[in-house]
Amino acid sequence: MNNNNNISDQNTLESMARQLEDSGDYRVIKRFTPVEQYHQCTDENIKRAVYLDVETTGLDTDSDKIIELAMVPFEFDSSGRIFRVLPAYNAFQDPGIPIPEEITRITGINDDMVAGQSIDIEQVTALLADTVLVIAHNARFDRPFMENLYDGFQDMWWACSMADIDWRGQGIESSKLEYLAYKYGFFYEGHRATIDCLAGIHVLSKTLPLTAELAMKHLLESARRTDYRLWAVNSPFDMKEQLKSRGYRWSSGDDGGYKAWYIDIPEQELDNELDYLQKEIYSRPMGDLPKKKINAQLRYSVRL
Repeated sequence: MNNNNNISDQNTLESMARQLEDSGDYRVIKRFTPVEQYHQCTDENIKRAVYLDVETTGLDTDSDKIIELAMVPFEFDSSGRIFRVLPAYNAFQDPGIPIPEEITRITGINDDMVAGQSIDIEQVTALLADTVLVIAHNARFDRPFMENLYDGFQDMWWACSMADIDWRGQGIESSKLEYLAYKYGFFYEGHRATIDCLAGIHVLSKTLPLTAELAMKHLLESARRTDYRLWAVNSPFDMKEQLKSRGYRWSSGDDGGYKAWYIDIPEQELDNELDYLQKEIYSRPMGDLPKKKINAQLRYSVRL
């Protein structure tokens, strides 16, 4: 009887939500329920990716530590269809230092929860064995932490569900995961690693608003691209604001690299960027500027 009542109540809620949506004056978002399978697999040529997320004591990869790791493997094909979502690996890690109060407030993770806990590298290695792509939402943050944890992540191909999909070009103002969830009609309790991964996979299963292309397909195409990192060495000091406004970032050279402004650009735009620098930035011959080819094995890595 209770089950029948629950089904009836759910049907009533669904009906009410449809009425609100159909009025045109309301938008209803629904609590996210993890999905075990998005499509029935009919293709033998399926691959496996891992979506991962880390919670840390802070933002500095040199001094801060991982306190939680989640890795959720899932199946996909080259068209971007997602099939089964496989069992997740989730673990706490004792950072050996007190967790800042702000981090506990955001994540809900405190010192007692991580005391004596550690990530099982053997399980991590086993998960990566059949994995062709590692995905994170802000891989520029997650990848350096993971490479510090285990150097096997250096050899993996990486993609970023935040940066490798042109969300703004699709008419979505923010690439934050919680906002993407809202735009796709669901919400979840974020800032815990596993649910963030499952929500990220759910977003990748959706079609993009303007092109109607699967988000996962768009991400795969972006991951396959070749970029170049170009350093504007010895650029005039008074050109720094112009370089910043064009998207250049400053490298201090403390890691043994170049002390210069740099930018990552698609391979096909390299010649145009060199022309721009010569005409708009340098008032003298700039010479052969240093550059480095980047693919998904290197993108977002500390090795850059």
